Amino acid sequence: QVQLVESGGGSVQAGGSLRLSCAASGYTSTVECMGWFRQAPGKEREGVARVYTGGGGTYYTDSVKGRFTISQDNAKTMLYLQMNSLKPEDTAMYYCAADYSRWRCASGEPTFGYWGQGTQVTVSS
Repeated sequence: QVQLVESGGGSVQAGGSLRLSCAASGYTSTVECMGWFRQAPGKEREGVARVYTGGGGTYYTDSVKGRFTISQDNAKTMLYLQMNSLKPEDTAMYYCAADYSRWRCASGEPTFGYWGQGTQVTVSS
């Protein structure tokens, strides 16, 4: 079991920045993939960024490339999402997710085994 708790959401104006954090606890040593997803009202949950926790690269959805950066600590207990140049279309509930399978990173589907409760990001124009 893995427990995930997000923080760092808030309201900013377009062009601003936020840094989301995700604290992981439980059986984190065998987690192979962690990621950030988001869901706006009336829309499906979509992958934002993912990282292989043991090394091997990162994935970003096209709309955030060059603006968002995913990172983690070496102990696999903290995951971050640095969001710069925010746009109104980035407004959504952001979720941290983790899984024991490396395949989750490659697929990007919102089928991870463990999820946080979410943190709201609102970007005004």
